[in-house]
Amino acid sequence: MAKTKKQTNDRPYVYLTKRKLASAARAAVRKAAVETMQLMGYTIIADHGWVVKKYADGHIEKISPIETVNINSIITLD
Repeated sequence: MAKTKKQTNDRPYVYLTKRKLASAARAAVRKAAVETMQLMGYTIIADHGWVVKKYADGHIEKISPIETVNINSIITLD
C-alpha cells in the first residue's frame, strides 16, 4: 500500500513539484518572449547550434555559432 501525505493546515507553504515548477518556468519564458517581441521587434534565441535574432516579421538573422564543450566529468547541480 502506497504511503500518502496528509494535508494539514499548519503548513503555510504549498508543496512545489518539479513538473509544476518546469511548467511555470516555460510559461514565464513564453510570456517574456512575446513581450520582448512586442517591445523590441525581435528576440534573441538559440536555434540549431546558433544564437539568432528572430524578428517579428519571421525572418532570422544568425549572430554567432554556439561552441560545443565536451566535459567528461560529473556536474552536480544544487
